[in-house]
Amino acid sequence: MSDDDRPINPDGSPPSLPPPLPPQRGGCATAFMVLFGLILLLPGLCALLFGFGVLSESKTDPSILFLILLGLAVCFAGVMLIRAAIKGSS
Repeated sequence: MSDDDRPINPDGSPPSLPPPLPPQRGGCATAFMVLFGLILLLPGLCALLFGFGVLSESKTDPSILFLILLGLAVCFAGVMLIRAAIKGSS
């Protein structure tokens, strides 16, 4: 190929290389992410069960409410981890 056959940008500069592709995640990493995400869903399930139990009581301890919110936050992290594993593998 001669110098005259190469494509040139309108400003006269040589063409730039395409950006590199992001590294692909392996199937094993995706499986571990989903598995760990499922494990993180368990505290959320316990938080829901305790939350429904607390609703039936007349007096609620604030520390129990904090633990219920903490369990729901961990569950949310598990959902986001599963979502990232499934979205990143496609």
